[in-house]
Amino acid sequence: MIAVMKEMKPRLHPLKYVMWIGLVSIIMIFAGLSSAYIVKSNQANWLTYKLPLIFWYSTGAILISSITIFLSRRAFVNRKMDRYKLWLSITTILGILFVFLQYWGFKELWASGVTLTRNVSFSFLYVIVGLHALHVLGGVVALVILVIQSYRKHTKVYTTLSIDLMSTYWHFVDILWLYLFFFLLMMG
Repeated sequence: MIAVMKEMKPRLHPLKYVMWIGLVSIIMIFAGLSSAYIVKSNQANWLTYKLPLIFWYSTGAILISSITIFLSRRAFVNRKMDRYKLWLSITTILGILFVFLQYWGFKELWASGVTLTRNVSFSFLYVIVGLHALHVLGGVVALVILVIQSYRKHTKVYTTLSIDLMSTYWHFVDILWLYLFFFLLMMG
């Protein structure tokens, strides 16, 4: 019996499993939207647009936030709680900055005539990026909760589960944004 137990691989935590199922679902949603975008872009009435420069800045913000959440997780694992709190707070600020920069970018698009109802190509842009923004906002809410928790209590049960989940999710929305940004640059 002991020999059998030694051979067992460690199981994936149920919350990590659920998160991975959710991430795969999100990938499927965006794969479907990307496919529909490509098919629709062959229509005669498809209009092109140019993404505002501010989207490059938002891309930089989210890329840097992936580095800071990596540093936050590493600090937590090494039990350097002050650094953990600092990097987690910076990640949260960068996530909020990303959302604001996206908002300003869409205000610029709207002012230039790229409105939600003007053309189906513009509608796709708003749906795809808006859906991503919702996922980022969900991540920002989770980051805020983690930051609040990190300042409220001393860790008695030392588990990396929360930061592991947050880090994986945050890296995911970062990679998803990179995909969407370059997809829209090429297709727009």
